[in-house]
Amino acid sequence: MTIFSADPALAPYLALILFGFLPSEIWRVLGVAISHGLDEESELFRFVRSVAAVLLVGVVVKIVVLPSREMAAAPPWTRVVAFAVAGAAFFAFRRSVFAAVAAGVATIVLAVWLMGR
Repeated sequence: MTIFSADPALAPYLALILFGFLPSEIWRVLGVAISHGLDEESELFRFVRSVAAVLLVGVVVKIVVLPSREMAAAPPWTRVVAFAVAGAAFFAFRRSVFAAVAAGVATIVLAVWLMGR
């Protein structure tokens, strides 16, 4: 008898917790514990932040230039406008990635909705 055979209806949820949540949570806790004494303004952290920002921009540009699935249904000009609005929101809201993503998504959704697709 395994933990998954006790109640078959709970098996997917147990699997999600055991194999999805717990393995990544361990690394998060270790990251918090190790980073306690690190200086956020050090050269290493600036470099890591720069690399993360460049990777994010690369993914976004790939989505704009070579979209897949539902995003491909939106005309290229709507994706470019949403990208520009997201960039403006990023700088308008003190370099907030959340504001940029929210503004870009809202722009593309609104544009596609207004076009009736």
